[in-house]
Amino acid sequence: MDNSEGEEDFFDAPDSFLEPLSDEGDSSASLQADHVPPPEVTVLRVGSDTVSLEFESSSSSVRYKLHVDYSCSTQRGSVDTDHYDSIDIEGLNPGTEYTFTIKRISENGTESNVTSLSVFTEPVPPAGINVSNVTGESLSLQWDPPAGEVESCIVTCCSGGETVEERTTNTNSVTFSSLKPGVSYSLQVSAQLRNRTTSTPASITVKTQTKLESLLEDLGLTPYYREKLTLSKILEIDEKTIADVPVKSKSDLPWYFLKRLMIFNVTARNMKCASVSELNCDDSSGKLDLRDLLDSPDTGDTLNPLDIITALFLCSDAFVQQEMALKMSMCQFAVPLLLPSCDTEQCTLMLWAMRDIVKKYRPPALSQSKGFIEERIVDSQVPMISFVKLGNCSSSKSEILNKLLSNSQQYHDTFVHHNMEGGDSPKRISNGLTEITWYLPGGNTNIDHFNQPVAVANLHGDIASFEAQYSFLCQTSAAVFVFFDHLDSECKILTNQNQKAQIFLVGNSESKNFSLETLENVATALDLTKNNIIIKTKQKNDADFIKCLRKKVSDVVENPQMKMPIAKMTDVAHELGILVDEDSPECQAGKKSADAITEEIQDLFLYKDEQLPLQGQIWKDLTHLEKEEFRLKKVGSEDIEMYKSDLEQQKEELRKKQNSCAMSPAMTCFINAISRPGIERCYFLKWMRMNLDNISRLKLSALRDLYKEKCKDSANKEEAKEIDRQLSNSSLGTEHFFREMGQIYEASLSLPQTDPSRQQLQHLPKLCAQLLLDGFPLELVDGDASNIPLRWVSDVLTQLNHLVSPENKIRVVTVLGVQSTGKSTLLNTMFGVQFAVSSGRCTRGAFMLLITLNEDVKREFGCDFMVIIDTEGLKSPELAQLDNSYEHDNELATLVVGLSDITIINIAMENSTEMKDILQIVVHAFLRMKEVGKKPKCQFVHQNVSDVSAHEKNLRDRKLLLEQLNEMTQAAAKMEKREENRSFTDVMEYSPDTGNCYVPGLWNGNPPMAPVNVGYSETLYELKKNIIQQLGECVSSANDLLEFKEWMTSLWNAVKHENFIFSFKNSLVADAYMKLCTEFNRWEWEFKKAMYNWVSNAETKISNFGTVAAKSQISDMEEFLTQFECDATTELSKWEKKLLGNLEEYFKQTDGHVYLVEGYKEEFKNSAKNIRRELENSVVNQLTAAADIKRGLKEVDKIKENHTKEIEKAVSELITECRKKKVQMTDGELNKEFDKMWRTTLKKMSFSELKRTDVFTDVSHYLRENDKKKGSHACQLLSRKKLQECGLESFIYKPEGFIKDITHRVRGWFNLQDLVKARQKVADNIIAACQDSVTDKTKRKTNYHNTYIQEILHMTDERLNNADVNTDIEFEISLKQHICAVAARNFQRMQEEFMQANDPKFLLDKNKEKFCADFKDVFHKRDQCQKKAEEFTEQCLKPAVEDFVYRSLGPNITEEMMRSKAFGTRTSFQGLVLLDLLSKEDFNSYLSFNSKYEDYVKTWILGQIKEHFSGASKTSGYEKEHLKLSIKNIKDGMEKANSEKSADLKTFVERICKELGDKLVISQDALGAFMILNNADREQFAGWLTESVEKMEETLKKKFEDTSFERKLEHLRVNPQTELFNRVVGCGHQCPFCEVPCEAGGGKHKDHFASLHRPQGLGRYRWENSEKLIADICTSLVISDNRFRCIATYNEWHPYKSYRDIFPNWHIPPDGSLEASDFWKYVMNKYNCYFAIAYNAKPADIPRSWKKITKQQAETSLKNSFNIS
Repeated sequence: MDNSEGEEDFFDAPDSFLEPLSDEGDSSASLQADHVPPPEVTVLRVGSDTVSLEFESSSSSVRYKLHVDYSCSTQRGSVDTDHYDSIDIEGLNPGTEYTFTIKRISENGTESNVTSLSVFTEPVPPAGINVSNVTGESLSLQWDPPAGEVESCIVTCCSGGETVEERTTNTNSVTFSSLKPGVSYSLQVSAQLRNRTTSTPASITVKTQTKLESLLEDLGLTPYYREKLTLSKILEIDEKTIADVPVKSKSDLPWYFLKRLMIFNVTARNMKCASVSELNCDDSSGKLDLRDLLDSPDTGDTLNPLDIITALFLCSDAFVQQEMALKMSMCQFAVPLLLPSCDTEQCTLMLWAMRDIVKKYRPPALSQSKGFIEERIVDSQVPMISFVKLGNCSSSKSEILNKLLSNSQQYHDTFVHHNMEGGDSPKRISNGLTEITWYLPGGNTNIDHFNQPVAVANLHGDIASFEAQYSFLCQTSAAVFVFFDHLDSECKILTNQNQKAQIFLVGNSESKNFSLETLENVATALDLTKNNIIIKTKQKNDADFIKCLRKKVSDVVENPQMKMPIAKMTDVAHELGILVDEDSPECQAGKKSADAITEEIQDLFLYKDEQLPLQGQIWKDLTHLEKEEFRLKKVGSEDIEMYKSDLEQQKEELRKKQNSCAMSPAMTCFINAISRPGIERCYFLKWMRMNLDNISRLKLSALRDLYKEKCKDSANKEEAKEIDRQLSNSSLGTEHFFREMGQIYEASLSLPQTDPSRQQLQHLPKLCAQLLLDGFPLELVDGDASNIPLRWVSDVLTQLNHLVSPENKIRVVTVLGVQSTGKSTLLNTMFGVQFAVSSGRCTRGAFMLLITLNEDVKREFGCDFMVIIDTEGLKSPELAQLDNSYEHDNELATLVVGLSDITIINIAMENSTEMKDILQIVVHAFLRMKEVGKKPKCQFVHQNVSDVSAHEKNLRDRKLLLEQLNEMTQAAAKMEKREENRSFTDVMEYSPDTGNCYVPGLWNGNPPMAPVNVGYSETLYELKKNIIQQLGECVSSANDLLEFKEWMTSLWNAVKHENFIFSFKNSLVADAYMKLCTEFNRWEWEFKKAMYNWVSNAETKISNFGTVAAKSQISDMEEFLTQFECDATTELSKWEKKLLGNLEEYFKQTDGHVYLVEGYKEEFKNSAKNIRRELENSVVNQLTAAADIKRGLKEVDKIKENHTKEIEKAVSELITECRKKKVQMTDGELNKEFDKMWRTTLKKMSFSELKRTDVFTDVSHYLRENDKKKGSHACQLLSRKKLQECGLESFIYKPEGFIKDITHRVRGWFNLQDLVKARQKVADNIIAACQDSVTDKTKRKTNYHNTYIQEILHMTDERLNNADVNTDIEFEISLKQHICAVAARNFQRMQEEFMQANDPKFLLDKNKEKFCADFKDVFHKRDQCQKKAEEFTEQCLKPAVEDFVYRSLGPNITEEMMRSKAFGTRTSFQGLVLLDLLSKEDFNSYLSFNSKYEDYVKTWILGQIKEHFSGASKTSGYEKEHLKLSIKNIKDGMEKANSEKSADLKTFVERICKELGDKLVISQDALGAFMILNNADREQFAGWLTESVEKMEETLKKKFEDTSFERKLEHLRVNPQTELFNRVVGCGHQCPFCEVPCEAGGGKHKDHFASLHRPQGLGRYRWENSEKLIADICTSLVISDNRFRCIATYNEWHPYKSYRDIFPNWHIPPDGSLEASDFWKYVMNKYNCYFAIAYNAKPADIPRSWKKITKQQAETSLKNSFNIS
């Protein structure tokens, strides 16, 4: 029915058409509404979020719309449409079942019946699909849960277009296993609904890991497959190195293996994770159940050791591979010959990895002579026997091989086999691995299985799968033994090979698959005889079978058809497509460079002379000259400095000779090669070492035999020396080329800096430093010349420091021991390094290696690297034939002990005599280190002690060892003149129980087939842990590389001298000492300053005692003084305790090398106690003097007070009288009346004089008391002359009695100290010091007190006792009389001035004008408030404030000067004074410095003070600060006085004075005068006083600004010049030879020393015969064989070397370098003639080298000597 028109009408109808029709409507319409048919619905389309429904057309003419309801469990909705044909419902959830209900609704609202249907929306593909846990055989797939009502997911795994596996799962993950390694798989995931509808699959492609990738991931080695493991990584010390951490996971296994392998531990291959190996053995059920014992343990989580070894070789660089192969060979493990890579199915010939293996063996031919053959194994012409298997074998081929190679008494697992730990685990990557080992005879037919050496190769896996490896073995072996259980009749693998080797078939008849017929067929095909067939039968046990097999192998070895060295197998490998590790471009480039050098070597002697000329005789001559410069053994009667100058000239000539040699072609090639990129350079050096070892080995073999013969007879000493020289020359290694490089570099340093030749070589130290970082050793000591090329090694270490800074802290471990006791092997075993190990002494000296520390360990130990130093053996037989062997060993031992933090003393127990010798050398070294402030630890290692009870059994031996050490210590102490060291524990911390380690023998059995003893490696591992732990416990901080360099330089310079202890000078020690002195000086000044302030405050209180300003309630001065003395003791004790506490804390530091100056601790403690004693004496004297003077003034003050009252009374009466006249009087009239009254009043007064002290009598008394203990002769001398007659002219010493008969002239070749001049100099210095003290006292304008003269006598005695010249009683008495007389006159004058200033009549007269003015003011009734306030301020407060400022200013100036570098320490002061002298270039200054040192220094100090404070602003800050404080105190006092509301002015003023009583000294005279006739109003006075005080502040500021600094110095109570002089002049002692002052810190040091000594001619010394000034310097003389004589030696000759016998408190070390005295050499050369004229002598003979010294060099010398930057 066509209802289009109706539809059109319907759509055009208005909105109101839906309203119900009225009853009056059309009846036909009503009828139609009753028959609305239900809709017929078809699902047109279904999407993931849309459903399209289609409706069939209705025949009804009724107009209607469609209403659709839809719902699911999570959603509900509806939609209406006017479209009759279809509808799209959107916004639905995917994969969800929806119920749809559709009905028609007519225009009148009539509804049809409902049509219902269910529809599933389409599921969407799973999202977020990802793959994890991909291994070689499995993977895991995950995805996000699909949206909707998904019942399950279908996962399909496909490969190559084929379905591998399909899974249905109701989870969102699945794991596929049993996959193939290295295969790409496509993984598809579809979501499936309940109605089995599936979504479009989501797919991802993934490749399973290869077997190698899988294993590497398990082992944690994946990062190292691309970036290979390096030696530095393996040798790095981390937490696992020092802790026994169990293997907890597979990733621990390779590190466990490497850790054990690096220490030669033969258990390295026994690897299992703890979780696997620790089986649960508890039987807690109580019921016996043995069924679980029948179950095989789960080995699924265990790895085969061969897989781990293969993985490590694949992940290591070539140098790690070589190291692993070498150490595996040492452990008698088989090493890889052909290394498979299962990923590429290629294998590699490991030729390079085996290159470094050197084997020694003894064939039967050498049995009688006990000779041996030593050769590099890859070059060795030995037959190779290979063992392979075909198919599956019931017997273990590897285990059979182990039995074949082992002795019945000494079985060893050379090859990994099924019955080893982990050996039964399936191989994952090691099938195809071909291992090789060697059987080497030892020359004993009863032990050797084979008389000739043989290589044994073992291919793991079925040869059917590894044809390339099998073919390689067939073409390179003498015989191939094929193990089988079953043979294929065709056996193509056996018949198709190009076989050069004999084939042996080894079958097992007990196998069920064994077929004798097939075997016969194969044997016939291979043309084998019965001899080539070996069958294991029931009748043959294992021993018989092994014996039979061994016989077959032996037959082949005796008559091999082929002997192909491994090095020659490369051609076969290339033909078969097998890679060769040596084919890498870097390796070949390195080999080419090395070969280019070594191929030229024909004759070693000639080659070294031509190609390495600088290290030959020239270098040895330079060494000899260097040592002679330090020892001066051949100086004879020659002038020492001339002789040293000649030596320097000879050195220059030798350097010129070196520079004249053009760089040889070999060295040019060598330097070019090591300048190549890193990896190529490493290959080159390895090739060089191996090539040179090969060449040297041939030459050394014959020489050793000859040397053995010559050493048997001591008569052949000269011949032995010659052969030793040849042995040395025959030894040629890379160290010789580096040594030559060092000499080339050192020689170039003698050229001008701009010389191109020098500039071209400046990069060499950096090259060598980089090599150190790469793990190559640096030669510290050239053993051939017994010398260190200091500049070369120092510059290398400097460059190394630049490369690693700031991570440059190091700890050092060294080893010392007798030759051939396994020192290098010990270090190699402990640290995994590779020091050269040789049975012959080819290379001598000491070498250092760097080992990196892991970041965690760095933080724990406070260092970045460990330095390992290996040394040549002490007491070597060849060196024992030489004259200086003991000296050489001592030098070496001292050096390495001095450089180390821990020294390992390696002792072989077999030879007690040698042990004693080495102990003596070692004890010498440790004693020397103790004396110079370094305390290394030591560890004794006793080799070849294998008993498990060794430690207990050797208790007696340890006690004996300690007794021997004590004995050696006493002997060494006697030789070193340090006899206070009585036992070894005096020298260092040592415990016999913990300081000894007992190490079993190296080999477990008889070499060459013996593996390393596991006890040896385990014991050394424990030793290593102990050593590292001790390093971590070191109290001192680690040295950085520059400090290590400094130690090395200082130690070596000291060992060049015969007397090490007295020759040692080190800038680190000097720097540490200077820091200690600086700190101590600071603490000392704080102590002194605090006590000065305390005393100043106490003196103020004493001055105010008994006055209105007094605060104390004590009225008795004696009690008051006692109280102060008690307080002073408390204060002194407090500061002494603080000073000693600071000292203790300072020495607890670990930084700053404090441990180096530990020996000075007691000296500084004593100095602190001495400071306290001196201050205590000074404080008590000052307090006593102040109290006594105050007591003396008490009566005078009373008189002055009474006089003032009488005057005041008279004036008051006069005022009354004048007022009575009631007339206006003029000032003139008043003046007349006042004068009349004044005269009348004074006449009535009685003026008694102050009590005077007869100063001369008092001084004479104390002088006699002082010298009473000197005896009657002293009293007689004092009585000869009155004190008043002394001191009237300058003191000139005139010897009396027998002294006059002594001829004061130079004797012999050394200036005998002139007694008269020496005593005169002493006298002058003491007089000057005493005069300074007197001046300080007189400046105070106080009264004389007897403590003053007591202080001066004490000072004189102290200086006489410390004088460097002998004095007699006549000299002492005459000097004291002079000093006391001069002092008495000064004190007399001071007393007179004091008496005058305090005379009552004088004071009255002084105040007359003031009294008159006050009289007139009162008479006229004038307001006195302002005037009196100003008067009080001006007369009372201002002088007190001024005094306070000047009392405080002295310490301020002193402290500021002390902060400057010049006054930090005595050493820095000396350096800066000399630098100042150098800059002035004024001869008179030098003359003054040398002749009148103390005067010059005092003047210089004063000049420095004036220069520093030349500007007014320099002191104004301090002045303002103290002025401000005083004004504040005054105002506070006024405020407090005001607050107490006193009506009377007098009380008000007294209260102010009382408040200021402990701060300011207010003149009582001025105060008393102020109080007279004072009628001012208190309140008005207070106001004016405030204003006056403020004005006073400004006035004083201006006054201080206008006062010159020189004028200010005169007012200071503390004299900065004196304080600074006392600090820097020190003890006042001078060098007994050149008179330089002592620079030692502290006041009570034991030894005197100076940084820089000078030519003796500068101290007026001259030669007796020629009258020429002497140019010799005492730092050279003390190491010469020359002698001296002086008054101290009673004019007898005495050797300079024993100068301490005469001057025990002077330490005069030789100059640290020849340049050290350049300053004084420069001065003497420049002013030689001037000094000669001044000293009335002839000019000195100046050495040539001195004339070349420039001013710049002199300045540099000073800065280096005094450590001035």
